[in-house]
Amino acid sequence: MQSRLSAQSSWLQSYYFGRALFSIAWVAAAVLFSGQAGPAAFLLVIYPAWDAIANLADGRVNGGLKANPSQALNVVVSTVTALAVIVAVSRDTYAVLAVFGVWAILAGVLQLSTGVRRWRDVGAQWAMVLSGAQSALAGGYMISRSIGTVAPTILDVAPYAGFGAFYFLLSAIWLVARAHRSARA
Repeated sequence: MQSRLSAQSSWLQSYYFGRALFSIAWVAAAVLFSGQAGPAAFLLVIYPAWDAIANLADGRVNGGLKANPSQALNVVVSTVTALAVIVAVSRDTYAVLAVFGVWAILAGVLQLSTGVRRWRDVGAQWAMVLSGAQSALAGGYMISRSIGTVAPTILDVAPYAGFGAFYFLLSAIWLVARAHRSARA
């Protein structure tokens, strides 16, 4: 049992570091290409697509998607969101931000659920729980901005990705520190 938990913790460290690095790179690219419609559209589609792939990989490594229903649902939600963003990009930026807002709410609740479930087994999930809750709140904010008068841009999504990077990095560091403390004990 201890070996399985150690392996899961090791996987989550790598997984969280990977998620943080992707989000940091995504934010940098969003800032760099914010004034260019084509690259910005690609980035807006790739963000939820990456989330679907990441949740799929994590769910499979941690017992399969049947054992991780919140992640299985997150794979579906994020895949549908990537497709909805493709449609919304051809419409207008208000629609894109609304799609991201709905996705942030759903993905946040699902991440919160995954964090709570994992907390019992792996521990050190408080940042993921907090991130999920903040994601849901950010989604509501994005939806409110999508009905505003100022045309949204990719830079309206970048802070959301930035906070995601922060929470994933914090979780990874917390797990590394926890493993280090356990090894010394």
